[in-house]
Amino acid sequence: MTRFADRTGPIRLGMVGGGQGAMIGAVHRMAARLDGQFRLVAGALSSTEEKARASAEAVGLAADRTYSDYVEMARREARLKDGIEAVAVVVPNHMHLPVAREFLKRGVHVICDKPLTGTLADAKKMQRAAEASDALFILTHNYTGYPLVREAQARIARGDLGELRLVQVEYAQDWLAEEPADDNKQAAWRTDPARSGAGGATGDIGTHAWNLMRFVTGLVPEALAADLQSFVPGRALDDNAHVMLRFAGGARGMLWCSQVAAGEENNLSLRVYGTKAGIEWRQENPNQLFVTPLGGTTEIVTRASAATTEGSRRLTRIPPGHPEGFLEAFANIYGEAAQAITAARTGAPLPDGVTYPSIADGVEGVAFVDACVRSSKRNAAWVTL
Repeated sequence: MTRFADRTGPIRLGMVGGGQGAMIGAVHRMAARLDGQFRLVAGALSSTEEKARASAEAVGLAADRTYSDYVEMARREARLKDGIEAVAVVVPNHMHLPVAREFLKRGVHVICDKPLTGTLADAKKMQRAAEASDALFILTHNYTGYPLVREAQARIARGDLGELRLVQVEYAQDWLAEEPADDNKQAAWRTDPARSGAGGATGDIGTHAWNLMRFVTGLVPEALAADLQSFVPGRALDDNAHVMLRFAGGARGMLWCSQVAAGEENNLSLRVYGTKAGIEWRQENPNQLFVTPLGGTTEIVTRASAATTEGSRRLTRIPPGHPEGFLEAFANIYGEAAQAITAARTGAPLPDGVTYPSIADGVEGVAFVDACVRSSKRNAAWVTL
């Protein structure tokens, strides 16, 4: 039960970060808006007062709900009768902890962009802050919101693949293959250790690949060996990583993430092989799941088809053959968050099947990055997680 237990109607949402020129802020706003369960009413969209005002005006925020200081926003919104119930945190990694903590301690639910934080020490501090609060903490590893990712998870959980043996997960891009222009704001903070944290590609997209693999397979990693590179001269953080994985029970895996793979756009893919069958899903074509039984013929499972499970169909909006993609998957995470927040308003139990990336998932993702850095510094030695 939270201080918002008597609230009704769309969930009042605030946002910190995500002003003009910030891609992910716009994505969060579209995702929150898609199903009508959230209403953006306040924001500190920039720490620069002029830009904060201009950004807020552009998205329709009232002047008296526009801030340039997130601490002031947290304090004032917590006192308002119609103050925000949840806040989207879409600032660079190093600011996730201080921003989220201000709202958590005031009982405001936090929807935070990934990775959880830039360092493992900060991730553990965030976990303590979340556990001390009565507010919910949702991490937007949005790829777990795809219906066919939920389908893959369900089929593995019910044993369709048999005992899992091998996992291959990749996330390849090329947008940092060269030194970016000086005005590329998104590249600037992602390649800066002070703002991004210990990992470059490993933190930015490697954590997505890691979370997808963990969510779908349920395998528990025990150790990894990572070879990290910074191919662009002078770059302080990794832009490519090859990681070997050992799981409890004997399964093995490999994770490759790269932001210097020429010709790749946003190629996130997962392949899982068991004693009975193999399964493959690609984010660039998310409406198809390939399932191949040992010695059999490949089945192409399409989103919302009769072959899918209820958990997968629950997250679809339109009939088969009408493609759903990135924004809908992102909106599914917001939808799961909305159901959890609505339940918290009244103290009702979480509806069956509702799931979203949690604070524990976030800590694990940052621990993955930390382990990769430790391993690579020791010439790709095996390290435990």
